[in-house]
Amino acid sequence: MIMRTQLVLTVAVVFAALGGVATAGDVKSGLALGDFPDAFEVKDVTGPEKGTSLCYRCRYGSRPTVSIFTRNIDANLAHLVKQIDAQVGKNGEKGMKAFVIVLTDNPKAAEQKLNDIAKKNGIMHVPLTIFENSTGPKGYKISKKADVSIMMWVKNDVKVNHSFGRGELDKKNIQAIVENTRKILN
Repeated sequence: MIMRTQLVLTVAVVFAALGGVATAGDVKSGLALGDFPDAFEVKDVTGPEKGTSLCYRCRYGSRPTVSIFTRNIDANLAHLVKQIDAQVGKNGEKGMKAFVIVLTDNPKAAEQKLNDIAKKNGIMHVPLTIFENSTGPKGYKISKKADVSIMMWVKNDVKVNHSFGRGELDKKNIQAIVENTRKILN
């Protein structure tokens, strides 16, 4: 029994490391590895195009990009965004980009929270945006069970996908996400 448990744990660790997919619990959300991330518009709340609607997916093109889709704005999301912001700052010469997409049916309530996160955490490189629909962009396959879905792509191919149900995004998972940014850097 102990041997079987060790084997299952080893296979899970190897799968996550090689496949670029790490999920907490049974939540599966977002594009599969190798999928092409389609264009979609968001309202920029804190970025360089504050107050306008645009397609960051289009703007960033084939550059290494981290996209964080979330339905919940909390301290763990703020910690993740701060860590990703630092990675983007360190990897600017490699063209690394990132943006946060809050999926909401109540955009006004989300705007103030995003402004607070940006100000309190000194977010300088990652635009915080709103997608006015809690289901997410068409074709992105964001699960209703997912509180946070992180997809990373480069050269128009998804290389990493992390997804978490409500309350599952924690410091350990945030560290794994940050470490996986290396998979999109050339």
